[in-house]
Amino acid sequence: MVDIAERPARLVAPTAAPDAAAAAGPGAGGLAGRLLGLGGKVLHRGVAIVALAAIWEGAPRLGLVDRVFLPPLSEVLVAWWELLRSGQLAEHVGASLTRSLAGLGLAVLTAIPLGLLIGWYRPLAELLSPLLEVFRNTAALALLPVFVLILGLGETSKIALVLYACSWPILLNTIAGVKGVDPLLIRSARSMGLNHLRLFQKVILPAAVPTIFTGVRLAGAYSILVLVAAEMVGAKAGLGYLINYAQYNFAIADMYSGIITISAIGVVVNQLLIALERRFSTWRVDVSAG
Repeated sequence: MVDIAERPARLVAPTAAPDAAAAAGPGAGGLAGRLLGLGGKVLHRGVAIVALAAIWEGAPRLGLVDRVFLPPLSEVLVAWWELLRSGQLAEHVGASLTRSLAGLGLAVLTAIPLGLLIGWYRPLAELLSPLLEVFRNTAALALLPVFVLILGLGETSKIALVLYACSWPILLNTIAGVKGVDPLLIRSARSMGLNHLRLFQKVILPAAVPTIFTGVRLAGAYSILVLVAAEMVGAKAGLGYLINYAQYNFAIADMYSGIITISAIGVVVNQLLIALERRFSTWRVDVSAG
């Protein structure tokens, strides 16, 4: 005969292990799921870069392009490492970043307040609109000889050129951001008794921040591109000088090393500006999430 008192223990005992696994499972499974999701996201975003690197490495070795003019990526990376180890790359990067950040910083300090004023005060916008239309369609590099003639070949002309190039995307996006604020928000704020200063501080400026940062990000890209072109004329240091000097001396791998460095700096600057935008736009809801 089977002891009836033992039957519940026999039935319950096997379920203890699954319960323990269930208690430990969600945490471990959730961590593994997050790691897999992060790995999949990195792989998805990096597949195009990996494909480009593979093509760059394979095309010269297979004879699809002349490796004299396009060395394999591995040779370029070796040359990049030699420039970094010798200190030359750090010197050129430091010179370029100093000029670029100085011009970009001055553009932010001048263009954003001016854009806010133009976007907020209609009479000022009507007065300056013809002048803005003239200069916004004048390429910065077309004015490079003018800056050199007036300010010389030193640092001042290069920083001034970067300032000019960066000011327009920041200025125009700031004006567009202020003018694009929902009129319903403005009317609602005024109905609550907000004066002009509080209305501008609490409604206009926060609503315009995303558009302003779009202009700053564009200006960040322009600051590098325009500066590199300016450094090819009369500079003794900088990434533009490095690329130009390597081309003239047929150091093709060094030339591509400078180009890769410029691309990497552009990506880093853009990501920093995106993080800064998120910091100042914490009130926004990401509709794409989920």
